[in-house]
Amino acid sequence: MGFKLVSGIMDFLEEEFGTSPSSIRLEPCPGDMGGDFTVNCFRFAQELKTNPMNLAGRVGEFLRGRPDVEGVDVVKAFVNIRMAADALHEAAIARSNELPSEASPDGGRRKILVEYSAPNTNKPQHLGHVRNNTLGMALVSLLKRVGHDVVAVNLVNDRGIHICKSMVAYRQFGNGATPESTGKKGDHFVGDFYVKFEEEFRKQLSELRSSAPDAADKSADELFGETEIGREAQETLREWEAENPETRNLWSMMNAWVFDGFEATYKRMGVEFDKTYLESNTYTLGRDIILEGLDKGVFQKRPDGAVVIDLGKKLGEKVVLRSDGTSVYITQDIGTTLKKREDFAPDIQVWVVGDEQKRHFEVLFEILERLGVASKNNFHHLAYGMVNLPSGKMKSREGTVVDADDLFDEMADLARKATLERHNEALDDLEERAESIGMGALKFMLLKFNPKTTIMFNPDESVKFEGDTGPYVQYACARISSILRKAGLPIDSPVAEQIDWSLLDTPHERALSVMASQYPFVLTKASDAMDCSGIVSYLLDFAKAFNRFYRECPVLGAKDETLRNARLELCRRSRELMADGLKTLTVDVPEAM
Repeated sequence: MGFKLVSGIMDFLEEEFGTSPSSIRLEPCPGDMGGDFTVNCFRFAQELKTNPMNLAGRVGEFLRGRPDVEGVDVVKAFVNIRMAADALHEAAIARSNELPSEASPDGGRRKILVEYSAPNTNKPQHLGHVRNNTLGMALVSLLKRVGHDVVAVNLVNDRGIHICKSMVAYRQFGNGATPESTGKKGDHFVGDFYVKFEEEFRKQLSELRSSAPDAADKSADELFGETEIGREAQETLREWEAENPETRNLWSMMNAWVFDGFEATYKRMGVEFDKTYLESNTYTLGRDIILEGLDKGVFQKRPDGAVVIDLGKKLGEKVVLRSDGTSVYITQDIGTTLKKREDFAPDIQVWVVGDEQKRHFEVLFEILERLGVASKNNFHHLAYGMVNLPSGKMKSREGTVVDADDLFDEMADLARKATLERHNEALDDLEERAESIGMGALKFMLLKFNPKTTIMFNPDESVKFEGDTGPYVQYACARISSILRKAGLPIDSPVAEQIDWSLLDTPHERALSVMASQYPFVLTKASDAMDCSGIVSYLLDFAKAFNRFYRECPVLGAKDETLRNARLELCRRSRELMADGLKTLTVDVPEAM
């Protein structure tokens, strides 16, 4: 927000000290101080090489002579300022359509590549993927919002033993069925066979342990290859790697079914990628890079033939090529990272991956730095915690996952019921409203907490129109749309050519502009931290402030037209700001609820 007040203070300090601080921020004044903003002179006194309390006194004296300032109170190193109402609103809420799109001043515009989602093609996406997708797409949106050049990519795990499990089960139990013949979504159809494999494996495992006493003390993983279905999965993987035509054809067909299902899930969430990488195309990458690093002394070869790197006391020794010369997973990640650099030349790469992979990324970033690819500061692991439901944790092998599509349906159903409770008439757009509110509630609640937090997600609580929920903010926007419709006014243009902002002098009206002035800082802080939870908190607080204003200050029933227009424009601008915040979080802004 462009406050002339700030530039005036900067000019004054330049004249007084021959220099000005790098920045001055008007922070909301504490409620018991009676002002709108406070200037904390502790923040820049050192730059000016002066005493912060003396500095506050001089700034206070300067401000007392300005026409846009009604009152100044200096408390130690703090200058508390009450602005003239017209200057306050014109500098803040009246400029909400000029919200900054420049990158944060300390960072500058960067090209940032965000990799997220990363599903496996042996099952549909579940609640964990929903949190991943929500975090990833909101981060991409936020980084773009503050001015960065952002690339969104997906790396799909479409190969490996887990994929072969679904293939083996389909061969044994599929009987030629297809998603079309069964009326099932493709990823659900394939996922059923993954569950079927596990059921059959557990059955054979139990029989093996009953018939072979020496197997009783061995783990399921150790006995995997001793079961008939486990051996078939291993053989299928070998056939795939040998590019056996029949195996590859089955793999391609089943993957196509899953990708069709994924596309429908992504579309419903609003997820889009600039590029999707397939692990089947990238899993061989990295080996040549390791061999080059071995020649340069970055890696060492052990007596058993394995190639390793010593990462010090904290991270220890890491194998990057097995003794038989085959790659491990981190080798693929090294190769894929360089492939993404080759394709997009990003300044920063971000991985949205669960916090259980924290050590993996610490190792990856250390190796990349030692290879001379880039500093560790150019890589970021956006780690996130688990999501649990009141019904308990998810177990994908047992088929008890919280399926993403089922969750979307449940959210829409809850939103539909909540909407109907507020209306006594049939709604032509009920399904559209339910989808918008339900998906918005889900995203908003998943973004409400710091990503690293393990959260308990309660669908029933998340769709309530009252409380700290997405529908609460959506409803504030919809309420303003309704007010403007009743006034016969459009949403996207000013209420009148001239607005007398000086009329809006109540604490509730002033509070909205004070809060609006902080929105750019909320955005830049969130983007710097790669954490959208601060935006969620801000929008909830702003919606509450708007509702307090609406209760206390008549809008359509204002005493005269000039005041009515001013309050209508305050409403319209408030909606504009909240809508921008919701859209930044990739949450829909319904016109009616």
